[in-house]
Amino acid sequence: MNDVVIRNVSILDGSGGEAFHGDVGIEGGRITEVGEARPGRTEIDGKGQTLCPGFIDTHSHDDGAFFRHPGMEFKLAQGVTTVVAGNCGFSAIPLDPDVDPGKASGGILAGLEGTFSDLEGYYAAALAKKPGINNMMLVGHNTVRTLVMGMEKRAPTTDELSKMKSHVSRAIEQGACGFSTGLIYRPGRWSDTDEVIELAAQASPFDALYTTHMRNEGDHLLDAVDEALTIGQEGNVHLHISHHKSAGPANWGKVGKSLNKVDEALAAGQRVTLDVYPYTAGSGRMIEYFNLDNINRELAEVIRIASCPAFREYEGRMLKDIAREEDVDICDLTLRILTAPKGDRTICIQFIIAEEDVATNLAYRDMMVGSDGIPDLNGRPHPRLFGTFPRILAKYVRDDSILTLPEAIRRMTSLPARVFGMEQRGLIRERYWADLVLFDPETVQDMATYDDPKSEPDGISLVMINGDIGFRDGLHFHSGSGKMLRFRRSAYGEEA
Repeated sequence: MNDVVIRNVSILDGSGGEAFHGDVGIEGGRITEVGEARPGRTEIDGKGQTLCPGFIDTHSHDDGAFFRHPGMEFKLAQGVTTVVAGNCGFSAIPLDPDVDPGKASGGILAGLEGTFSDLEGYYAAALAKKPGINNMMLVGHNTVRTLVMGMEKRAPTTDELSKMKSHVSRAIEQGACGFSTGLIYRPGRWSDTDEVIELAAQASPFDALYTTHMRNEGDHLLDAVDEALTIGQEGNVHLHISHHKSAGPANWGKVGKSLNKVDEALAAGQRVTLDVYPYTAGSGRMIEYFNLDNINRELAEVIRIASCPAFREYEGRMLKDIAREEDVDICDLTLRILTAPKGDRTICIQFIIAEEDVATNLAYRDMMVGSDGIPDLNGRPHPRLFGTFPRILAKYVRDDSILTLPEAIRRMTSLPARVFGMEQRGLIRERYWADLVLFDPETVQDMATYDDPKSEPDGISLVMINGDIGFRDGLHFHSGSGKMLRFRRSAYGEEA
């Protein structure tokens, strides 16, 4: 007898093929039967809704969220059963337990607890919190560089580079799926291409990834793509470009030229993949986007405050509206916010992306989906934290027909599972882990907005993680059945 059987569902198995009607049986956390299923101790009537593999968020910053919000409700409710964390060069590991991990990352890694220093220690500490979903990790350049060099604005010495390479290799050896950079951020911005090649090459023996928030996503986007391709080629490593975009009105439309460069690399045999978030606004540490000696007025005009420890009353408001109300120059206001106590921990939302470019990205073959959400729930975060995956299904599949439903599901399940080395996940197939989402394609809808960003979506009725029900009919069950995954290996703590 099965533990659970989900009956009367339209099955999209994640392969990209058309849906078929049937049942799915689950036992011991794994899928046992697809199509016809024996009785189960728990029987669920799917009422003709669509059942697919759980969504995989290829770009998260949830390293600390597994400690601060272990239930991961903001991901579960939208059907996400697995995330890739450690992006943009900021990862929970390697860590010096005596140093605040939130300091160098400006709060992006806030919430970490414990005395761990490496990936195995992080995984053990995270599992002790009984996580609601699965986690795969990258090891981040900014974290490694800060640990070895502090915030030095120079090239590493031979000894320092050797230490950094050792940290990267150890993390991947322990199960990280690759090495990430955030070359727009400090201290990564002070590294040259050769340094990054040396570090990215540490992923090569494991056939793991080099993922990057490129050095520039605006005026110098195409140069940054060239650099990323060079790093992937010289490091002999699979390149993954994170949250592909062309930022700022002067650069809108450049994504086409950028994707052309990717096409040329693919044609030459280089391994390159990408992801995108389905919004026209980005989000991140506000201090990283401004030169304090020369505030960019044009950028300040399109900034919204998401989280601001120094001025909580500004959260959820545009800078231009605050400046108008207080009768101050917007550049002076920006400087005041960023130089206030904890000003460097201000998270902003910047409206810098063209809707046409989002559509171009999503129409590109094998483009994956990453939320890039920053899980600071104190303020008013970017709505992508709660709404990314249902937004794909509602706007870009049902409303705009940019993607077919089977193809969208493939991009959010089996494709990222294969690329990021998640064993026996991403497909509805016998012996695969039962990470599953049941939803209504006609009613699924992201409800999170910039004014009300913490609203859970509609139209998702059931989410299972490793065979346990984590979310059903609007209720969270805190199953604590999430696992810490290792690249192309069994999960941490599981026997091979």
